[in-house]
Amino acid sequence: MNIATLTIDQVREGLKKRAFSAVELTREALEFAQAENPKTNAYLHFSSERALEAAARVDEGIARGEDIGPLGGVPIAVKDVIVTKGVRTTCGSKLLAEYVPPYDATAVIRLEEAGGILIGKTNCDEFAMGSSNESSAFGPVRNPVAPDRVPGGSSGGSAAAVAQGTAVVALGSDTGGSIRQPASFCGVVGVTPTYGRVSRYGLTAFASSLDHVGPFARNVKDAAALLRVLAGRDPLDSTSAFAPVPDYPVDMDGGVEGMKIGLPREYFKDLPSETGDLILRGVETLKQLGCEVRDISLPHTAYAVGCYYIICTAEASSNLARYDGVRYTVRTPGDTLIDMYRNTRGAGFGLECKRRIMLGTYVLSAGYYDAYYLKAQKVRTLITRDFADAFERVDAIAAPVSPSPAFRLGEKTDDPMEMYLSDIYTLTGSLAGIPCMSVPCGKTVEGLPVGMQLMTRHFGEADMFRLAGAYEKASSFFA
Repeated sequence: MNIATLTIDQVREGLKKRAFSAVELTREALEFAQAENPKTNAYLHFSSERALEAAARVDEGIARGEDIGPLGGVPIAVKDVIVTKGVRTTCGSKLLAEYVPPYDATAVIRLEEAGGILIGKTNCDEFAMGSSNESSAFGPVRNPVAPDRVPGGSSGGSAAAVAQGTAVVALGSDTGGSIRQPASFCGVVGVTPTYGRVSRYGLTAFASSLDHVGPFARNVKDAAALLRVLAGRDPLDSTSAFAPVPDYPVDMDGGVEGMKIGLPREYFKDLPSETGDLILRGVETLKQLGCEVRDISLPHTAYAVGCYYIICTAEASSNLARYDGVRYTVRTPGDTLIDMYRNTRGAGFGLECKRRIMLGTYVLSAGYYDAYYLKAQKVRTLITRDFADAFERVDAIAAPVSPSPAFRLGEKTDDPMEMYLSDIYTLTGSLAGIPCMSVPCGKTVEGLPVGMQLMTRHFGEADMFRLAGAYEKASSFFA
């Protein structure tokens, strides 16, 4: 039993054949994750007791001849912005260092109802604000492929856990690329579903109109299986969609011949050659599978960074106002109530959170709302229309995830604009709310992974998985 290479199917098959029990697998997974964690700092804490109790329930179900669920016995890591009853949820912040939620997120409930084993909570940029996982109050995460480099952010801990092999699959959250970029940097599969496809109930809010919960996995089929469990209407989240949920793993078996793939010229215009060559090689593989490649334009792409950082900081300013030291956060005393607010937020929030709160408060203030926030929302509509127009001509879009592979730790921390630009190719999909994913498409000469981004129309995840699955099978990278 090699924990680091197990797939969902292999776990289920091993349990079915009694090659190991769920408890044995969980114990080994926990021991392996705890032993490996000092190398990456991917986990903030482990939920050993909860995991072993869940594993025991799986074994009892097997003994009774019951269906153990699509994730039965599978070790899963969960990003620490997703609340877990009785297990600390810090959001990577000093403010919530001791917070233990009284309830589970809907995503976590669905994981465990499907037989999944939650082994621990993963490190992340503070309140999911970052592109490198260096803004966590509990130290940065190191990329398991190259420990001197970042794993991407903000879901870098979850990506690193899957890449390192300490979890079979993991949950992350994505606001502007925080699943796809870490997946690309760590060489795993990461999926950002359509906005509303997965319930946000229990996901700590950063920018509510942009936040998604999504899966990480080492292969496309496992990502599809995990999303199948997560997806669906939730009465506790008014933004969750009533749309039916296909059986993604089964639908992956369909062919892709004749699918029309769009290459947005704006994404390839200034793309560095090494990354661009790997993406184009991936596109060539799609052509060999019978896909038709078309040149398309997404003309408002140039405005995505400015648009995104106005909208997300405005929503962050509003959402983070609740962390004031009065209720469930760590409190820093002061002589007056105002002093207590100021001291708590001043000592508790890190630099990136403060930067975004101040910017968001500014763009929402009297006299600037129309000039910035309202205008950004109009631009968001134009970007969404770009995709709608494109999907009249093509079935899917292929593009880079990031301009470069994983950069070195500390390389961009003193240049926020350079850091923000690392998400330039993922922001448009987030603003439009369409499903997107990163699938590995090769490595640079230095051995650093690069991901190819695939995007489809709203609620078109089945087509996206079918295309990604066919590419994965055909690509020499997976040979």
